[in-house]
Amino acid sequence: MKITDGEKLILLMLSELYDTLDVDGEIEPDFIRSAIYSDKTWSIPWKYSGIPFENQETPGIVKEVLDILDMWSFIEYSYGELNDEDRAYVEKEASPFGKDPKFRGFDGNNETDYMGTASFIVNQLDRFEEFKGRNFNSHLPSVDSYRRMLTVFNKMRNNFYLDSLSAEQLVQILKEKVHPENR
Repeated sequence: MKITDGEKLILLMLSELYDTLDVDGEIEPDFIRSAIYSDKTWSIPWKYSGIPFENQETPGIVKEVLDILDMWSFIEYSYGELNDEDRAYVEKEASPFGKDPKFRGFDGNNETDYMGTASFIVNQLDRFEEFKGRNFNSHLPSVDSYRRMLTVFNKMRNNFYLDSLSAEQLVQILKEKVHPENR
């Protein structure tokens, strides 16, 4: 959603009025403020999908973060469904990334747009609630490894319907965290 600077100011002033007058409406002033201050105005039509906003293109970084969160949701769920023997297999074959694989977020120093977008999607838009309450700062570059993992994950997903990933599929995906030059 493209909002001019003047419109941002008006929305922020209206949000303050909502709070001052203790208005109990469908629009959440805290969310509007958060979307404006964090430059995530694309999220307003997502939050209020009942309002007929003009069609807009979802920013590329948002699409990519959604794909990454979706992949990690599958990974964590699938790992949780494995029996002990399969978990041991994943741990050994995808070492050092196979032991209880979890989405760790993005690098807070160099991938702040990704980190902020993931946090906003989870904590403000209430999507991928299994990641709620996590610190999205991995403290190390992650985007490139997630992209490699997504390539493998998407091939699996596109070839057939996925209910959950097998131990072998988890190993294939998790091994992509290792940079090709280090294999």
